[in-house]
This record gives sequence, structure tokens and C-alpha cells, in this order.
Amino acid sequence: MRSPLAPGIRIITSFSRDSWYRTFILFLTFLFYTAYHLSRKPISIVKSELHRNCSTVIRPADLNITNNATWCDWAPFDQDNYQTLFGVLDNCFLVTYAIGMFFSGIFGERLPLRYYLSVGMLLSGLFTCLFGLGFYWNIHSLWYYAFIQVMNGLVQTTGWPAVVACVGNWFGKGKRGFIMGVWNSHTSVGNILGSLIAGVFVSSTWGMSFIVPGLIIASTGILCFFFLVEKPEDINCTPPQHHSDQDSGEVEPLLQNSPRTVNGSISNEPPGVVEDHTEAISFCGALSIPGVMEFSLCLLFAKLVSYTFLYWLPLYISNIAHFEAKEAGDMSTLFDVGGIVGGIMAGVVSDYTGGRATTCCVMLLAAAPMLFLYNYIGQRNLGTTIAMLLVCGGLVNGPYALITTAVSADLGTHESLRGNSRALSTVTAIIDGTGSVGAALGPLLAGLISPTGWNNVFYMLISADVLACLFLSRLVYKEAQGWCGRAPRVRGFKEI
Repeated sequence: MRSPLAPGIRIITSFSRDSWYRTFILFLTFLFYTAYHLSRKPISIVKSELHRNCSTVIRPADLNITNNATWCDWAPFDQDNYQTLFGVLDNCFLVTYAIGMFFSGIFGERLPLRYYLSVGMLLSGLFTCLFGLGFYWNIHSLWYYAFIQVMNGLVQTTGWPAVVACVGNWFGKGKRGFIMGVWNSHTSVGNILGSLIAGVFVSSTWGMSFIVPGLIIASTGILCFFFLVEKPEDINCTPPQHHSDQDSGEVEPLLQNSPRTVNGSISNEPPGVVEDHTEAISFCGALSIPGVMEFSLCLLFAKLVSYTFLYWLPLYISNIAHFEAKEAGDMSTLFDVGGIVGGIMAGVVSDYTGGRATTCCVMLLAAAPMLFLYNYIGQRNLGTTIAMLLVCGGLVNGPYALITTAVSADLGTHESLRGNSRALSTVTAIIDGTGSVGAALGPLLAGLISPTGWNNVFYMLISADVLACLFLSRLVYKEAQGWCGRAPRVRGFKEI
């Protein structure tokens, strides 16, 4: 009598070849973008080491000190305007990242994604390590560190358009919101790992806080070169269904099964792998895709709110709730935890309803009064603080996560492209590049407004949320028409 198949083997064989490859690509791209965020985080950890309160530091007996207040600081950040200098480093990265993102997608459509990502991660690792080597080379020039930040911001733009394009190639529209909502947690995972790794070395040799993450992202670049598969067709896997029959009046199948003409005669043999000879979409062509402009401008204001919290929340908690710096930093991570849950919920709801714009708009509208309440009652006690941070994180980061992932992939495979698959990277870059402008503006505006009072900062954030909703109003109206059965049908094309 034959023994039954081992349970583990039954589980393995229950998944198809396509499923295994899709899971592998999802894990691989998750790992890649985790490494990108991991390499960005050290500077926020090291700032406290570059300018410290030297009165609390034990002074070596053989050290000849000329200034008792700044002897333990790292020049040039030992000056009174050290916060401005740190702001210069932050904006060198953010502004360059925002500008470079618009060009990154164009290159990504015209170059193999595997090579593009590999080179991007290797260069990111190089510049991250060079920042840390400033410690060992005893470099005290602001221009050196600013230049490294500029170059790092530029090469880091290779990541997002490429990984979203790759995931979009492998996963169809059906469960894209849920899958990408879970997958998008790599941002928070990278931030947490980057903080932990940098924290290990920051008090002893802060240079290693950059060198170790730099080596990690460079290693993932090598992993990308050897293992990334850009499209299912490259290894004879089944391409995903990007559109359904409900999306348009008539949709051509991804692989034609109709008879083919060979040397003047009819052949019923299945076609082989057909290379994609379509030209990469132009920048203006990507902008003309219905929905790209609206979602890009919406993300500008949504990301403005998200990044203002990223850079200023620990200081706000410390000032208002009177937490110690470490406790405020730990507490601020709850905002990211809420963001993970919010991103997944936004993906699930938008998959179920088919309304990406409506899901974003409802969450943004709910976020506005919640931000107001958080400012007024969020610091009354520990339980209220935790609850408000989780809720605000979910409502603020949920739409941001949905737009940068599922929405970008949807628009990059829109029916109006009529089979041209070489638009995902450009569309993603336009949307996230526009959002990155808001990411640079938000912390800058908060720095200018905060001296007038935190209430004014929150009024600015609430106004940004309302503006983000306004840019989606036309798309929400179109989706509502579709639900009511009054959406106009056009052959082979559906306007979002």
C-alpha cells in the first residue's frame, strides 16, 4: 500500500509554477525596496551624534579642548546653526530625488529593469558608504556631505519606478490593491531595520552606521542582477490579466489564439514568445493617460502631509507631550504601524469596490478632522496618544500607499495604451516624482510655520488633505457614474 504524500510536499505541489515565480518576484522586489529605505534612514539617527550635548559626555584626559560646549561635535555641525545645516542635507536629498524621479522613469522604460535596478543599488551603496567614510577620512566639509546627499538622492530614484513596474508586470488588476498594500510595508520595514542597524554603531563609530547599510543595498544589487525576472513571458509564465471584460466594451486577449498566416497559408499552431517592439511612451504621452495628472497632484499634497509627520512628529510629541527624545522617537513609529494597516485596508477596499479614487478621497476626507482632533486631544494621556497615532497613520498613509502602488500600476497598464506595456515605469515616476515635490515642501513649510505655533502647522496639513481630495473629485464622479450604470462606454477604452 502506497503511503500518502508528505504534507509539506502536498503544499508545495499545490502551487503552480506561475504562483511560485510570482511569489518569488514579490519577495525579491520587497527585499530590494526594503534595502533602499534601509540605506536612507541612518542620517536621521546619526544627526544626534554629529551635534551632541557635550556637557553630558565624559571627556578623555589627554584631549586638548578649545571649546567645552562643542568639543564632542563633528564639524561643521558643531555650529549654532547646526539645524539649518542638517536641513541642507535633508533638502539636498529630497529635492534631487523629486527632480530625478521625473527622468528616472524615462530611462527605466528604455533600459532593462534588471540592469537598471542593479546599477542603482550598487551606486546607492557606494554613496551611502562614502558618507560614512567621512568619519574615517576625518572630513569636515559641508560640501562633501551635501554632494553625497545630492548624488544619493539621484541614484535612489532608480528604485521605485523599477520595482513597481516589475510587480505590475507580474500581477494583474484583480487583487493588485491587496497584494501591493501588503507589499508596500517594505517602506516601514526598511525604516525600522535602518534605525536598528544605525543605532548599533552610532555611539561608537557613526561611520559604520552608513557603511553597513551601504554594503547591504550593494549586496541586494548583486542579488538583483542574478535573479530578477522582469516579465512572466521571459520564462514562459502566463501573463496577468490587466483588464477585465467589465473594464471596456471589448478587450483583446493577451495572447492571441486565432489562426496565423505563415507564408501565405493559415496556421493554427500556437504562437511563440513575441517580443515587445512597441516604443517606450513619451513623458507627454504618459501625462495624457486619463487619471495621471489628477493622481499626481493628489499625491503631491498627500505626500506633503506624510513626510511632514515623518520629519517633525518626534519633535512635536517631545514638545507637546513632554516625552524624552528616545521615547518620542519610539512613539512616532506607531504612525508607521498605522500606515501599514491603512495601506492594506485601502488596497482591499479599492479591489472590492473598484474605486481607487473614491477610496483615497474618503480616507483623505476622514484624515482632516482626525488631524484636528489629534492636535487638540491626542496628547492627553498615553492611551489616547497611541490610538490617535495609529488612526492618523492609517488615514494619512493609506491613500499615499495606494496611489504609489496599485494606482500607478493600473495607470501604467491603462486600456488607452492599447497593448503598449512600456509605460509602467514612466507613469510611476511621474506620479511619485510629483509626490516627492510635496515630500520636500512639507518639512520645509513645517519648519517655517512651527515658530508661530503647532496649531498653524496642523491647519496647513488639513488644508493639504482637502486640496488632495479636490484633485480627485472628477475621478470620484466618474467612478460613481460607473456604479450607477451610467458610465459612457467607448470601444477599447475606458476613461478613469
